[in-house]
Amino acid sequence: MSKILIIEDEAPIRRVLTKILSEESDTYLVQEAEDGLQGIELVKNEDFDLILCDIKMPKMDGVEVLEAIKKIKPEIPMVMISGHGDLETAIQTMRLGAFDYISKPPDLNRLLNTVRNALDKKQLVVENKILKKKVSKNYEMIGDSEAISHIKTMIDKVAQTDARVLITGPNGTGKELVAHQLHEKSNRAQQAIIEVNCAAIPSELIESELFGHVKGAFTSAVKDRAGKFEAANGGTIFLDEIGDMSLSAQAKVLRALQENLIQRVGADKDIKVDVRVIAATNKDLKTEIAEGRFREDLYHRLAVILLKVPALNDRREDIPALIEHFTTKISEEQGTTKKIFSKQAIKLLQEYDWTGNIRELRNVVERLIILGGSEISENDVTLFASK
Repeated sequence: MSKILIIEDEAPIRRVLTKILSEESDTYLVQEAEDGLQGIELVKNEDFDLILCDIKMPKMDGVEVLEAIKKIKPEIPMVMISGHGDLETAIQTMRLGAFDYISKPPDLNRLLNTVRNALDKKQLVVENKILKKKVSKNYEMIGDSEAISHIKTMIDKVAQTDARVLITGPNGTGKELVAHQLHEKSNRAQQAIIEVNCAAIPSELIESELFGHVKGAFTSAVKDRAGKFEAANGGTIFLDEIGDMSLSAQAKVLRALQENLIQRVGADKDIKVDVRVIAATNKDLKTEIAEGRFREDLYHRLAVILLKVPALNDRREDIPALIEHFTTKISEEQGTTKKIFSKQAIKLLQEYDWTGNIRELRNVVERLIILGGSEISENDVTLFASK
């Protein structure tokens, strides 16, 4: 059912709108409010999928109602109802976030099309929120150790800015989780985060991958192709393992950061991009700079904010929470009953030398769940953890 609220001070117009919508679909549940104050109270206490609101009303006009509801429940689309002399105000409401406006007396087809489009938008907003929650769960940072709490605090401070971030730490520590959290909590969250593993792309192809190419730029370039920077326009690009990027590609990335301009391989035209750059590496970039493998000017451009993700051995107090998280996740994935780890098993795992960090811990937990008993014991850990 789609719940629609009509806020209109003229009873005949309320009745006409209610009749039209009710006859259009039995899935439309229509409620009425005779003024803005009453409408706002209903919005505070109930969920609506769409609001039709008159502009000229006593007590509170439509513009004030729109502004108030956008503060309470900004996701509800609002369609404004304008009289003959309200056209300029109706256009103003669009700038304030109204979905659309319709004129009195309402044209039947225009009204129903607007209602359908607005309800479709609300559905997309809801689906997007659900999807984002799922994505957020996939990139959740588990643990309350001092080191992880510090990173979470830094993410909250930095995410809303466009500051570039360099994430360092050993392999398997969760650097990509930090990158995704920075994106999801940013103003760019509605746009894409594009990941590029610089170590996985051959050096001769990295420039084409990042910046795209034009047809004929090289032997296999049979058509024009956009690169990752263009794909990330308006959003975030995550350059993982940037310490493995070639020096020539580094020079082009530096230009992109300095001027917000890129150039496809083989092209002579610049393309303007608006991209937030987050980079990560497991290498000591200062050593790489000293040995001539990484540009110092690029390092300083990237490391506006420097976040160091600790090794698992440096945050052992988080291991019980991580085991619980992985046990729940693996049992859901496999559709099996969740197994319990004994206190002794957890203690043993806390004492283990985690050279592979969180990635290794997850693999060990999965192995123990598959091979161990109904309760994972100290003996199970001794038998299977180090295999």
